[in-house]
Amino acid sequence: MEKRWTQDNLTSLQSNILAEEQNHPGATGEFSWILSAIALATKAIGNKVRCARIQDVLGDVGDTNVQGETQQKLDVIANEIILRCLGDRENIGILASEENETPFLLRSSEEGGKYAVLFDPLDGSSNLDSSVGVGTIFSVLRLAEGEARDEAMLQSGSEQVAAGYVLYGSSTVLVLTTGNGVDMFVLDQSIGSFVLVGKRLQIPTDNKTYSINEAYTMRFGEEVQQFLGWAHQNSYSSRYIGSMVADVHRILLKGGVFLYPPTTDKPEGKLRLMYEANPMAMIIEQAGGKAFARGKRILDIKPDGLHQRVSVVLGSSEQVDAVLSHFS
Repeated sequence: MEKRWTQDNLTSLQSNILAEEQNHPGATGEFSWILSAIALATKAIGNKVRCARIQDVLGDVGDTNVQGETQQKLDVIANEIILRCLGDRENIGILASEENETPFLLRSSEEGGKYAVLFDPLDGSSNLDSSVGVGTIFSVLRLAEGEARDEAMLQSGSEQVAAGYVLYGSSTVLVLTTGNGVDMFVLDQSIGSFVLVGKRLQIPTDNKTYSINEAYTMRFGEEVQQFLGWAHQNSYSSRYIGSMVADVHRILLKGGVFLYPPTTDKPEGKLRLMYEANPMAMIIEQAGGKAFARGKRILDIKPDGLHQRVSVVLGSSEQVDAVLSHFS
């Protein structure tokens, strides 16, 4: 029998980034170095997640973050890893973490600090004890010269130059957009590199699935309750993991709609605009979907604070429209 060899996937994240640079004649490589640093940090975090129970780093640290949420041990570890990997990049002026009240002001524009990187170091960390997929979310902004640093980073999501997430699950998956479509990479442990497995992803449009914590139904507004009643009557399926990265990743690949609406106890919504909603909205839109908050496009919202919260409805365009049709 003739022996057939399969070709190894050797299109790495780094080589893909370099290829993208060819479309930008003025590129200096600085932005590429930021993405490489993010990849390095998430490889280290992924290793910690895989060994969490072995290394006894599960559970909380007995403290809360600026959001008032209990910090898990790996929240703190992931935060420190990202700060260490990105802190020495000369073109990063600001690093801002969901875990910290104020951003780390690293370099002025005169010192070469051209970019701000915002991140949620370990989204869904409360699920670690159950081995549920968790992730890192990141957003990259270009800082305006001469503007006060704390104001320069309060940009609407439409100004992002890159956004992405890394899902630590059955495999370690990195999803990235730089404004020219959405690409997906998987960490090949044998060579220690993220390799390209999907280019210019598009959200499927025909999946009648919604993702929401229905335990809060009585706390939702009337419009959301009406949508849920309508979905029950129209053969929708419910799929909810409880980790935003995992839920959004499934929708990116399978279609459907993700909802995190306001509740009576959190009338502004729970998810953070700049650390979660904006980067996820950019990815979803670049993949042909929609992302809204209270009927307004998320990427058009001008933030009034670093830790501003919003409601979220995102997914395939048809399914988001189905949700919004129940709002007056």
